[in-house]
Amino acid sequence: MAIMTVYHGGYQPVSVPEIRIGRNTKDFGTGFYCTVIKEQAQRWAKRYNTKIVSIYDVKFSSSLKIKEFKEMTDEWLDFIVDCRNGKPHMYDIVIGAMADDQIYNYISDYVEGTITREQFWTLAKFKYPTHQISFCTNVALKCLEYRGYEEVEK
Repeated sequence: MAIMTVYHGGYQPVSVPEIRIGRNTKDFGTGFYCTVIKEQAQRWAKRYNTKIVSIYDVKFSSSLKIKEFKEMTDEWLDFIVDCRNGKPHMYDIVIGAMADDQIYNYISDYVEGTITREQFWTLAKFKYPTHQISFCTNVALKCLEYRGYEEVEK
C-alpha cells in the first residue's frame, strides 16, 4: 500500500499517538482513531475549546492484520455492534465508515429490536460519507509518522 495522509482531531497536538483504554466503547474497539477526511477530523476537534488536527503519514506494514470495510454492510454492522458491546477482535488496524451519533442511534434501535435490519439500512443509506481508521495495537501505531498539526478555525 502507498503512503497516505491521515488526520486526528482533538484538543492538543499528538506527536506520539497512544492507545488509551477509555470507558466508552468505540466502533472498532480500543484504538487511536484517524481519518483520511480532513473536514471530519476538524469536526472531531470542534468538540473542544482548543481545536487541533494532527497530521500523519501512514505506511502500512504487510505483517499487520488489517480489516477493511469498503462499504457499510451487514458484516460492518455486526462488527460495530460487537465492538460497542466490548467484544475484542484480532486486528491491528480496522478501516471503514464511522457510525456517527445518528447512525449509532439506529444501531441501538436495531440491537434493542425497535427496528429491523432492513429498516436500519433504509435509515442509514442517507447519511453523508464518513471514514475512520483505528490503530488498535502498538505495532500498528508504528505505521504513523507525525507531520505536524493545524489549529482549526473557531
